[in-house]
Amino acid sequence: MTVPDTKSARQQLIVELLGHELIRSQGDLAELLESRGVNATPSTISRDLVDLDAVRVRHPDGGLVYAVPAEGGDRTPRAAPDSAAAQTRLARICRELLVAAESSANLVVLRTPPGAAQYLASAVDHAGQPDLLGTIAGDDTVLLICRDPLGGDAVASRLMSLAASTSKETS
Repeated sequence: MTVPDTKSARQQLIVELLGHELIRSQGDLAELLESRGVNATPSTISRDLVDLDAVRVRHPDGGLVYAVPAEGGDRTPRAAPDSAAAQTRLARICRELLVAAESSANLVVLRTPPGAAQYLASAVDHAGQPDLLGTIAGDDTVLLICRDPLGGDAVASRLMSLAASTSKETS
């Protein structure tokens, strides 16, 4: 991925890194940014973290990691998602909201009740699905873009399986 040399792009990358990696220090963050072609001084990183309202929170392993507040109504800072917890949450939300899934090549269209698409898209995004490039949500429709040119069928099937699962299977 190419990141433009702008403050907005750098800060968005920081938000993404904090949401997917356990970053314990500004030095760790600087290394991750550099590995993605973004050079930033320690003072720039410090200012970016302040601008983003980043804080250090206790991770379940006991260490402190950087986190940024969630968007929307819940502004509670959260560390990078625990894979099992994120998958359990995604399964629960799929059971509650996913009405249908159709795929074509690397695209998947998910249908939800009116007003629920953004909530489902956010759950998919936060579950850290490595086979997805991203999501686009409307009112009752979510578009998933898969990395694999023919990966849509597998993703649609997986999400429909989550929707059909019982809470005992995902607990």
